[in-house]
Formats: sequence, C-alpha cells, structure tokens
Amino acid sequence: MSLRTNLLSTGRLSGVVMSFDAGDVLDMHKHGAADVHITIVARGRFRVHGPEIGDRVFAAGAVIDWAVGVEHEFIALDDGSRIVNIVKG
Repeated sequence: MSLRTNLLSTGRLSGVVMSFDAGDVLDMHKHGAADVHITIVARGRFRVHGPEIGDRVFAAGAVIDWAVGVEHEFIALDDGSRIVNIVKG
C-alpha cells in the first residue's frame, strides 16, 4: 500500500490531498457535521461504494458532494490516482 496524504490549508479552505496506487483502499468510513467534505477526483479512477450510494466508478474531474453520515470506501483503480477532500463549513 502506498497511500500518501498531505494536509491542505489555504485561507478559509482546509482538507487533505490523498495519492494512491492501484489497489490502495481508503476503508469504509463516514463523516459528521464537523468534517463532512467535497471530494474532487484530481487524477485517475476510483471505485467508490457504500450502503447508500451503491457501487460506482469516478474518474478525474468528478466532484462528489457528501452528506453527513454517508458511509463510503475508495479503491484506487490506477497508479497515481489522487483525490482532494475539501471540508465544508
């Protein structure tokens, strides 16, 4: 596994940039009101699934606007895949 994270903080925006190789997994999780975020797929492709969202593939350019409490897991499909999570609020 080669998942790499970098904190993002610029002015009023905060979040994290995560880089993956194919097969890396961001395990099933959910966010509360304090850390719910928007996910931008910046590079590559991801299989994203969860009980409420089913099983979907998102590619570079996709934007996912998460609601509070939605369980989800990311699996990178390509080496060098990257997501940017920006905390709402």
